[in-house]
Amino acid sequence: MIFEGTVHKYGRDVDTDVIIPARYLNTNDPQELASHAMDDIDAEFVGRVQQGDIVVAEENFGCGSSREHAPVAIKVAGVSVVVAASFARIFYRNAINTGLPIVVCPAAAADAKMGDRLKVDLAAGTVENLTQGKTYDAEAFPPFMQELIDSGGLLPYVKSKIGEGSGS
Repeated sequence: MIFEGTVHKYGRDVDTDVIIPARYLNTNDPQELASHAMDDIDAEFVGRVQQGDIVVAEENFGCGSSREHAPVAIKVAGVSVVVAASFARIFYRNAINTGLPIVVCPAAAADAKMGDRLKVDLAAGTVENLTQGKTYDAEAFPPFMQELIDSGGLLPYVKSKIGEGSGS
């Protein structure tokens, strides 16, 4: 999968409490969650993000509470992929399970600026900053994880496998 979008840049230790503040966790409605994505770190995010845009962050993106709501909120808000220097392990797992692609690429994360255009190729493991004319090697997704992302997350993946196995 290849994604191209505008960068929304954040620093280090962006925790799940600012990705989707706890006061909005009384719903599981993805659209409602998306309407509050990044509220406590960037109140203008929801009004600015366009379908296909890319969140870029420094180290430890998604630290804090284990909440699947966080990757769901930014994905449904329009984010196609998150590129960061590193991810909290629980966020990494939740992102894959919900079908939000994430890419570890410290150099691209360090160089990217708010408003830059990036092109991310998951299979090749590359991040290209189209604005700056630079290309970076990232960690390519293993085929199994790529299949999970292509399916839209763990649940759709499992449902498709069950359907294949039932002969239907």
